[in-house]
Amino acid sequence: MKCVPKGKRQKVGYFFSALNEVTLLGRVGGEPQKRGTEEHPVVIFSLATHTNYKYDTGEFMQRTDWHRVCIFKPSLRDTVYNYLKKGQRVYVAGRLTYGEVKDEAGNPRPTTAVVADDVIFFQS
Repeated sequence: MKCVPKGKRQKVGYFFSALNEVTLLGRVGGEPQKRGTEEHPVVIFSLATHTNYKYDTGEFMQRTDWHRVCIFKPSLRDTVYNYLKKGQRVYVAGRLTYGEVKDEAGNPRPTTAVVADDVIFFQS
């Protein structure tokens, strides 16, 4: 970068960018399910990931987090629905999305999901 004397500098606008990426590696919690409508179909499945902790006492603990994965891309959606099985190890790349559903009493309940752009299957 060329040095410019202080009096001759020009202001440069700021560029703000955003990033929404999620990468998960875990095991499928149940068979994929078809949801949505005929016009807007979606396949969903649950994915378990684990984090290991060690306490000061030396005791180990494993925490399991469950993720809801949604697939809208037609070819990926069909492949996941037809071939992904419960317990299978998978890599998921996508983005986080937030929404709201109403429970049985009509109360709004927040939801979080991963919209998958890529799912890579591993042998069980």
